[in-house]
Amino acid sequence: MHPRDFAKTLRQNMTDAEQLLWKHLRAHRLDGQKFRRQQPMGPYIVDFVHFSGRVIVEADGAQHVESDHDAARDAWLRSQGYTVLRFWNNDILQSTEAVLEAIYAALRGAAPSPQPLFPRGKRGLPG
Repeated sequence: MHPRDFAKTLRQNMTDAEQLLWKHLRAHRLDGQKFRRQQPMGPYIVDFVHFSGRVIVEADGAQHVESDHDAARDAWLRSQGYTVLRFWNNDILQSTEAVLEAIYAALRGAAPSPQPLFPRGKRGLPG
């Protein structure tokens, strides 16, 4: 399937966590910032991206625990100059405001890359 067609399919079949996050990110709702969802980038499709801020947000379910594919994907995206934020679906659903604050902090450049904050298998919010 062509990446654009696959991205369209993903947009039509978003998880509950993705839908909730998109509700807060769409239409410049996070401090006027523009995000795109299910965006093809190189060989990958990212959940959400803020191009001018070079921030990618991923909503992860259980299939992402200890994922070597995710590590390679994140490395490639970082090599392209992006900060990759990963949040467990459960955190998005239960701690939405904290997730949005972390995204906003990354856009402001106040937060370091979350890679050290989320050891393998322990992604979530710092602190």
